Amino acid sequence: MSAIDSAVLDSRGLDVERIREDFPILRLQVNDHPLVFLDNAASSQMPQPVIDRWVKYQTSEHANIHRAVHYLSEKATAEYESARRKAQRFINAPDEHAVIFTSGTTDGINLVAHGYGRKFFREGDEIILTTLEHHSNIVPWQMVAEEKGAKIRVVPINDHGELDVEEYRRLFNAKTKFVGVTHVSNALGTITPVKEMIAIAHEHGVPVLVDGAQAAPHLPVDVQDLDCDFYVFSGHKLCGPTGIGILYGKAALLEKMQPFKGGGDMILSVTFEKTTYNTIPHKFEAGTPPIAAAITLGAAIDYLTGVGIERIAAHETDLLDYATQEVNRTPGVRIIGTAERKAAVLSFAVEGVHPHDVGTLLNEEGVAIRTGHHCAQPVMQRFKVPATCRASFAFYNTMSEVDALVAAIRKVQKVFG
Repeated sequence: MSAIDSAVLDSRGLDVERIREDFPILRLQVNDHPLVFLDNAASSQMPQPVIDRWVKYQTSEHANIHRAVHYLSEKATAEYESARRKAQRFINAPDEHAVIFTSGTTDGINLVAHGYGRKFFREGDEIILTTLEHHSNIVPWQMVAEEKGAKIRVVPINDHGELDVEEYRRLFNAKTKFVGVTHVSNALGTITPVKEMIAIAHEHGVPVLVDGAQAAPHLPVDVQDLDCDFYVFSGHKLCGPTGIGILYGKAALLEKMQPFKGGGDMILSVTFEKTTYNTIPHKFEAGTPPIAAAITLGAAIDYLTGVGIERIAAHETDLLDYATQEVNRTPGVRIIGTAERKAAVLSFAVEGVHPHDVGTLLNEEGVAIRTGHHCAQPVMQRFKVPATCRASFAFYNTMSEVDALVAAIRKVQKVFG
């Protein structure tokens, strides 16, 4: 373990109270209450060792990378590329050159939609997406489809928020050229059967992009085992900084794609007559990259790896199970999204109270949740609600914080009679 002492862990799982000491923000008081941060699906918090890595880079390693020969540039370059290898190991990518730094999940999806889709899609082609998708895995494909005259096909979900895999299978035909699917729904927490869906797509010779923004921080991810063609996730949901993310792509596909952005460092040679592009991954990393953020993401990966993704998943499952039990015991509160396999997301509605009012009153108790459509309006339309309240858990949350959430919900009900 590189970022956390092994004493933090015991045979039963996590010493959560010890881990919480690494997160200075969790010591905040909000409206005279201890902060209960349950908005981790939007952005997780950053532990002190990761903050320290950011500061170390800025104070003793900062320089631009790849081209200079002076000490600071060589040091920054080495640390930046070391972070790429950490990301490679984290998702078990076969080749570090297939790991591309982006500004986040949205940027990675756009890179594939425009770099692959604009080159290979033709009029009449079809792209399969699912009802569970975040807008980031809908809008880029709509943009390319409109430009190319392609069509979006959508996999439906059942009343539990689970994908209809048989209907997904029936959507394939000779016109199907691409699949985009979330690994974990940000709105409902549903864990989708991505490995099965990838295998079905590959039977038809169709590549698959997996949106792993909600999976990578909470579940073990092995892109070789999944056999996905592309996988994307963000640093800020992974105890890292904002403005950084990872796109993994199979090298053969990345080599065929056109760059999405042009500029420095993504070229081999430039004349006014012709530009020759660099090799992957540099071909897709135009300009000065987010060096500090990438190195700090590497530290966040070290930290989570030290804690143990399996232990994280187990603890968060316990939190979700307990929260589900307690909310189900509260009359007038309905859980939205009851899939058999879920990650640590609990979406709910309080009868007679708008979600924004719920969120506002919970904040008065120091409880931070997310309210709204969660950039997943098709999900809201499927369940015929304008918005939901969403509590999302991380490995530093506790059972007592679940109790605080439920107590605050009951206070909301009393206020609204």
